[in-house]
Amino acid sequence: MDLQYELKAGSYYLYDMREPPSAATGERRFKLKTDDVALAFDVSTGALHQHGTPQRILSWALGHRRRLRAAGNQAAANDLVVVSGPLPVEEINNCLAISGYCRRMFKRLATVPHGKLQRPAKPRASAAR
Repeated sequence: MDLQYELKAGSYYLYDMREPPSAATGERRFKLKTDDVALAFDVSTGALHQHGTPQRILSWALGHRRRLRAAGNQAAANDLVVVSGPLPVEEINNCLAISGYCRRMFKRLATVPHGKLQRPAKPRASAAR
């Protein structure tokens, strides 16, 4: 997976994992920092079109729907869905990495937990003790 979100200090950071970490800090430069993440996808196929800040994604979706309707493709315009909010990082990253995953997430969206209230993963005990 090339693009990946991480949750740090209550904000979502988008990283390009192809870029090497900085030699000075050991950290990668982030591509995006946002309080909430929005995903634009086709509800029938789960194909992800755009992801990022809610304002930018909602604006993109509005324009894309307008262009689809102008071209006479009403069904495709109605199929485009935008989901935004504090989603779990694992769900967001799965949408980026797995083709069609957005559709599966959308079907169970009502049961998806709040992304920022998750407890951090417990460190795994080392087997080589």
